[in-house]
Amino acid sequence: MDWIILIVAGCFESLFAFCLGKAREAAGWEHHLWIAGFLLSLALSMCLLARAARTLPIGTAYPVWTGIGAVGTVVLGILFLDEPATAGRLFFIALLVASIVGLKVVG
Repeated sequence: MDWIILIVAGCFESLFAFCLGKAREAAGWEHHLWIAGFLLSLALSMCLLARAARTLPIGTAYPVWTGIGAVGTVVLGILFLDEPATAGRLFFIALLVASIVGLKVVG
């Protein structure tokens, strides 16, 4: 169950980065709504990470959390923020995913 909590926490990390990116482009009330989404996602991500780290080693939980957040943020950027999907970026994202899986396997 703690691995599921950690995965959800990583997804909220991607969401808070995405909200921050959208807030940068917005103005007025839309900007404030994206900032509220950022703050809510940030709080949920941190609370869920803290919950998962009660039983998972922090040396595994933190890199997995940041890795999920990084991969998710790149994917969201490609899909919704017109960021490039170059072969190099996709290769290193795949390498990051392999590293996360490796941490789970050896942990």
